[in-house]
Amino acid sequence: MMETKLSLGFSPCPNDCFMFDAMIHDKIDTEGLHFEVLMTDVEELNKKAFSGSVDVTKLSYHAFAYLTDSYTLLDSGSALGKGCGPLLIRKKQGTQSQQKEVAEMKIAIPGKYTTANLLFSIAYPEAKNKTELIFSEIENAILNREVDAGVIIHENRFTYQHKGLEKIIDLGEYWEQTVNSLIPLGGIVVKRSIDKTIQQKINRVLRKSIEYAFAHPDSSCDFVKANAQEMSDEVIKKHIDLYVNNYSVSLGKEGRLAVSALLKKVEELGIVKNNNAAIFPDDEITDEIRKTSRVSLYVSF
Repeated sequence: MMETKLSLGFSPCPNDCFMFDAMIHDKIDTEGLHFEVLMTDVEELNKKAFSGSVDVTKLSYHAFAYLTDSYTLLDSGSALGKGCGPLLIRKKQGTQSQQKEVAEMKIAIPGKYTTANLLFSIAYPEAKNKTELIFSEIENAILNREVDAGVIIHENRFTYQHKGLEKIIDLGEYWEQTVNSLIPLGGIVVKRSIDKTIQQKINRVLRKSIEYAFAHPDSSCDFVKANAQEMSDEVIKKHIDLYVNNYSVSLGKEGRLAVSALLKKVEELGIVKNNNAAIFPDDEITDEIRKTSRVSLYVSF
């Protein structure tokens, strides 16, 4: 079998480590694919994709909206679902504390091209005073009064309350209720320049890796814990349970509709120009899905 070497980027977060463990540690047949792994923060991965320096990578759906001409989306590997969106939080307010409007606040975001920033911008278009921080630094920045509030992602949604912080709004819930759609956070993309048979092979291998992880949940424990941000076993489990689901195995029609809805909203807001590139490598986004994303899921913010 001919060997193919590919650069592969994903985050050190538990959900990604859980999904990719089997395929990078030879626990499944990788069909001749060999991966040179880059593990880093999701916003760094977004930037790597903008530079075109990685073959296969985790990518925020916000960033993907800019890159559909150079990357195509795999059916497997997405972080997408219900109740999994980012939160806008602040330090707990005393009863006598003056309440600031969000538009007046200095807001920490986990990266310009994260879907978290996109959802925040949709909910609060007037809020312009933002500062970019690594997602794991946002809670402390709020506690140290370096910022007034912050948009948190990943495991921080399980820890913020224990640190004296409170939720202003669940941005994912806002998206779900306003658009009547699942929340598409990030997916796995592959360079369009890579042969389609290799693209399909990558997707098969990734799907097998995720299915192996579900079938052998303890198999990835060492890899997950070695890269976790000082998380308890309970938080790690909650993290994986929230971000890895049936849509991670395969987007299916509902997942594809959600991705299409987000990309269409980015177009409507004028963030990117209309791009007619097929979103999925197998070109299975049907006329029905296109029609639904343009009509039924149209929302005016």
